[in-house]
Amino acid sequence: MKEPIIEITGLTKKYGNFTAVDHLNLTIRKGEVFGLLGPNGAGKSTTILMLLGLTEPTEGSVSVCGFNSASQPIQVKKMAGYLPENVGFYEDRTGFDNLVYTAKLNGFTSKQAEEQAWDVLKRVGMTNEAKKLTGKYSRGMRQRLGLANVLIKNPQVIILDEPTLGLDPSGIRELLDLIVQLSREDGITVLFSSHHLHQVQRVCDRVGLFVKGKLLDEGDIQSLSKRLFADKPVIITIGSDSFPQRLQSADFSKLEKRLKEIESINAINIVDERLVLTCSSDVTAEIAKLFVTFDYPLNHLVKREYGLDDIYNLYFEGGVKNEE
Repeated sequence: MKEPIIEITGLTKKYGNFTAVDHLNLTIRKGEVFGLLGPNGAGKSTTILMLLGLTEPTEGSVSVCGFNSASQPIQVKKMAGYLPENVGFYEDRTGFDNLVYTAKLNGFTSKQAEEQAWDVLKRVGMTNEAKKLTGKYSRGMRQRLGLANVLIKNPQVIILDEPTLGLDPSGIRELLDLIVQLSREDGITVLFSSHHLHQVQRVCDRVGLFVKGKLLDEGDIQSLSKRLFADKPVIITIGSDSFPQRLQSADFSKLEKRLKEIESINAINIVDERLVLTCSSDVTAEIAKLFVTFDYPLNHLVKREYGLDDIYNLYFEGGVKNEE
């Protein structure tokens, strides 16, 4: 198992009587893509500010790359890069000049800064726009340049807040691929905050569910699904080329009778010439074997999987009543 890169213990932030982050405990490991998921006001942004040493916690501690964010904020800023939702640049300078300026602020010599600027521009696919004034950049180009600006200092951790905002579909795909590449090939730890569930599900190794300042749960999508929906029925949908001709036949009645003998199957319904089975446990293999025995060719056998949409709905749209 890879070593921890971010360690959060009992992290709490209060503004008067309002608790923005409530005793957060979390460990994020090197090279991991971790998704921060939750509605506005859930405490994600405040957590990010404390991670970067931009605001001090009321209680608890957070360390990034072994440095305490509250007492060693300069060291943390050297190790971590942050791409906010809205990126600002000197609009009367080119994208290349903006990156060179940032590199020099981070201690690079002029030659090193120029070399680094070209390198990160290439990584984010921006070499053709390098000499264009940033004031003429589209929203998508600014996001790409923002990511290049984050990468300029070779960070070990990057924090991305809605990084795909304003990108077209191809740009979103390329940026998400780049995020995965930074994690898998370069070992960079990525914190990815987004409201786009399918994007989070595509790139994140784990997600944390934030509600009212609390981390309610965390884990990969599969393990979260198993925990949260353990008491939900297993829905199995079956399709066969034989169904249109055989659904009313005697041999189908025999098949249906055998299905009813499987203890885990609670209900059998026919929907649009497909069987929909409601089960108390996963009996997919047993069902498939039975269909082969009765000589029904299967062209569709799908077990209902609970994804991030279901998890989000459960926690953030009224499915779970959280403690105040």
